[in-house]
Amino acid sequence: MKKIILFILTLSILAFPFIGCKKVDKDLIRVNEVTDSFFYAPFYLAIEKGFFEEEGLKIELTNGGGSDVSMTALLSKNADIILAGPETAVYVARQNKADQPKVFAQLTKRDGCFLIGRNPEPDFKWENLTGKEIIIGRKGGLPAMTFEYVIKNLNLSDKVTLRTDIQFNLMAPTFDGGAGDYVTLFEPTATEFVSAGKGHIVASVGEKSGEIPYTSFIALDSFLKENPKKAEKFVRALYKALDFIKKESSTTVAEYLVKHFKGSQVESTAKSLDNYKRVDTWMTDMSLTEDMFTTLLSVITNAGEEVDGVKFSKVVDNTIASKIYKEFK
Repeated sequence: MKKIILFILTLSILAFPFIGCKKVDKDLIRVNEVTDSFFYAPFYLAIEKGFFEEEGLKIELTNGGGSDVSMTALLSKNADIILAGPETAVYVARQNKADQPKVFAQLTKRDGCFLIGRNPEPDFKWENLTGKEIIIGRKGGLPAMTFEYVIKNLNLSDKVTLRTDIQFNLMAPTFDGGAGDYVTLFEPTATEFVSAGKGHIVASVGEKSGEIPYTSFIALDSFLKENPKKAEKFVRALYKALDFIKKESSTTVAEYLVKHFKGSQVESTAKSLDNYKRVDTWMTDMSLTEDMFTTLLSVITNAGEEVDGVKFSKVVDNTIASKIYKEFK
């Protein structure tokens, strides 16, 4: 993790001379997402349904391809907001930077992975993993750390083999190629994998782990202080999307989301939505609670990462999320 932090800070310094070269568009918000994932469906819906546009905002979306790259973009001010795991803000908080990244809106409240096995297991029990090899994502990433947390709570840590050496985008093809007995996959990959006859969903990791702050919108303290109204409009558009998902059918929502996921079908997209709605994936109130934050620190600590001295107030600012939520209650 020290190498990751050093990488982030080094790139931040290197990028600094280029800040401010472009003319600022007062309506533009530059968002860098850690990856393009169906897990972030409410955000994409807000774009495709025009909720950001209704708030007078333009969204410039880029893909970091990793939490370290996304956080680097934020620290170097090449992004205004990042969509990433809150653990990235925790790691930076340990560096005591003057302009601390703050979680100002929490999007998801549990792990979005589904456990995929090679055979159907309608009566699956987690003890079935004894003696098995599971592909769970890269070491230090929240998917891997959450799964490790689940396994520890089940007293299975010394009874399973966890693979953390495979890149996120290679997990499904690696499993399909014969490696591992199980793999954890996000939607829509999980549904598509099953539909192709390559595996079977046997459990939801998120259901077993309970509520954990998983994916957040993070901005620098300075951005939130200098652009409060802009940030409020951003969060209001997100609440509109969450409300739309709650009130409309999955098929109706899917008709908008397929515009973002090129090549996807409405039917499979609706199934992915149903899977996430069934396990209560997305936040209703986008405030990150202290209880959830404490759970996050437990997950990180369990994975062997240091979080000593990181306080809730250092990482989280619920001011905007709480204020805008009152409009939708």
